[in-house]
Amino acid sequence: MGSDTDSPLFETKGAKGRVVYRAFACTVFLGICFIWVYRWSYIPSEGEDGRWVWFGLLGADLWFGFYWLISLVFRWQPVYRLPYKDRLNCRYGDELPGVDIFVCTADPIIEPPIMVMNTVLSVMTYDCPSKKISVYLSDDGGSILTFYALLQASEFARFWIPYSKKFNVGPRSPAAYFASISQHHQIHGSDEFLAIKKLYEEMEDKIETATKLGRIPEEAAFKHKGFSQWDSQNSSKRDHHTILQILIDGEDPNAIEDIDGCPLPTLVYLAREKRPQYPHNFKAGAMNALIRVSSKISNGEIILNLDCDMYSNNSSSVQEALCFFMDEENSHDIAFVQFPQSFENITKNDLYGGLMRTIGDVEFYGNDGFGGPMYVGSGCFHRRDILCGRKFRKDCKFEWSRDDRPKRQLSLTELEEETKALANCTFEQNTQWGNEIGLRYGFPVEDVITGLSIQCNGWKSVYYTPKREAFLGVVPITLAQTLVQHKRWSEGDFQIMLSKYCPVWYGNGKISFGLQLSYCYYCLWAPNCLPTIYYSIFPSLCLLKGVSLFPQVSSLWFVPFAYVITANYIYSLTEFLWHGSTFLSWWNDQRMWLYRRTTSYLFAFIDTILKTDLDFVVTAKVADEEVLRRYKKEMMEFGESSPMFTILATLAMLNLVCFCGVVKKVVMNENSIRYYYEIMACQIVICVNLVLINWPLYQGMFFRKDKGKLPCSLMVKSFVLALIICNCFTFL
Repeated sequence: MGSDTDSPLFETKGAKGRVVYRAFACTVFLGICFIWVYRWSYIPSEGEDGRWVWFGLLGADLWFGFYWLISLVFRWQPVYRLPYKDRLNCRYGDELPGVDIFVCTADPIIEPPIMVMNTVLSVMTYDCPSKKISVYLSDDGGSILTFYALLQASEFARFWIPYSKKFNVGPRSPAAYFASISQHHQIHGSDEFLAIKKLYEEMEDKIETATKLGRIPEEAAFKHKGFSQWDSQNSSKRDHHTILQILIDGEDPNAIEDIDGCPLPTLVYLAREKRPQYPHNFKAGAMNALIRVSSKISNGEIILNLDCDMYSNNSSSVQEALCFFMDEENSHDIAFVQFPQSFENITKNDLYGGLMRTIGDVEFYGNDGFGGPMYVGSGCFHRRDILCGRKFRKDCKFEWSRDDRPKRQLSLTELEEETKALANCTFEQNTQWGNEIGLRYGFPVEDVITGLSIQCNGWKSVYYTPKREAFLGVVPITLAQTLVQHKRWSEGDFQIMLSKYCPVWYGNGKISFGLQLSYCYYCLWAPNCLPTIYYSIFPSLCLLKGVSLFPQVSSLWFVPFAYVITANYIYSLTEFLWHGSTFLSWWNDQRMWLYRRTTSYLFAFIDTILKTDLDFVVTAKVADEEVLRRYKKEMMEFGESSPMFTILATLAMLNLVCFCGVVKKVVMNENSIRYYYEIMACQIVICVNLVLINWPLYQGMFFRKDKGKLPCSLMVKSFVLALIICNCFTFL
């Protein structure tokens, strides 16, 4: 056993049970092959009922089998990472690289400033020397309310940082911390707790009052020079000059200190310049402006970027991430470390599948076994040099600065003025920013394409899940928000698939074949809409008409269908339960799997193919408190009419009509139960499963009276559409 001075800073372990899974996968693949053979061998004759439906099922089965083969990559050779932060501390002490933390916000209405400030405060309290931490808030809305809130947070930080470190509180977000302390809970330093809580409530009241009124107090405008930046009458959210204010300068020995006399982390506010005639490139543009601006102020070797709603929940995350960057033998090719995205507002049974448990608990470990996970836009530590375009070489080595940088010669005001130009609209013209340098432009999923480009340059990434979640965010609490979010993701991924960055050829010879397949899996989310919708409609319609599309129960051909369906469902359920989920969580995930494929992926597919953008963002018509109350009760939120809900309701109604039609035939003795069991067992299973999984939709249409139910007009529309489809198909 080596000493801490020469022992590795992290360890990589392969998953157990891979041989068993591979054997299981082989049996499932054999069953899929038999299904393909059956579909091809038993095509109905010309003029026979169901011939054209059969061709559609053949295509759908081929696609599902192909897509399942791609998914094998995630479970083929997963690896797990173990960092040793004690060895890091022993070896380097306080001589760690600087870490620049980027928090991005865009709209004080959608993203309340008090929520953003809790994220900012949480990352200012990492268990690292304050001089190593610099926090940058990018305000793409250019809002004086956000700047006012940050100024209030900078004052509260003088009290919060020493308190949180003294008592090692967790989480480090003040709001989350106080919410976790019950009224009668015994806490350390009760007097200090009450004092810090009072200070937080005062800050919270100031911020929320200003947000509610839409303006800052008149006296506040005279307390900081930064407010003068909003004096221009021509300034607006999409048309304003660069606003850069260094609220706390961690490198200035005379800067403000916390109440214990210790220096505070650097804190910077940036609203990059925006002009209508220049593309701003959304979050990618904001991130690139932050990369340039921070290089002049703190120039930390490591960059952590976070969404504004994703606060730090683990004060050791920086040290754990640095273990993967600072190991002398195994870190030379690691570009970024991706932490899981976890959420604090997930219901017990994860109503909308927001946790995406399969991705976080299974698939990203599989990616790591083939070269690393993709970059998912938040909770990710990057090497600055690599984001800035550094190319990989086998002899590549990184030298960490040890506080030997020359002292800054410029005053704070001079530094701000000189640095502003880096965030101007015209700075990137005729440069490689957004192409070879920084985050890539041109796709809704700037994170995915950036990670792919970095990995295709020869670098690797790491996926690490600490015992205590590193970051906690919030997920959408309505069905509409969830579907729109997935529409954007799947549309961006599919655009990558159809572009020059397609993993098949762009990654050929640059990344491992396994990693190519994993990117393809996500980039092909959108096309899954077609076979899924097909299976949601035609087996049930043919069941109503009496046309068999699957082998009889007594036939040996029934075995592969039964085995593949049963094996996949049992494996999926077992995987969910193994990772701490509930049966209802799995069932809700199956429902959302169906809803995403029949709506989000469908519109993403249409928009990408037609190069259009159908805007389905809808304004909530119920109070947030009511929505939240129903969400906590795990009642699915509808509340409005939208094209996505029309599709879901019509599919649900269609399957209900088909099921009721079959029951009617049995009751009227037109066909016996034994007939349906023997001839159409698979179609009955599909139809019944679709009826059961759509139960929340039926509740929203028929039984609920609250504002979150489906509108009556949509219920009527879907019922009429379902009847028309069923009648037309029956008489064809």
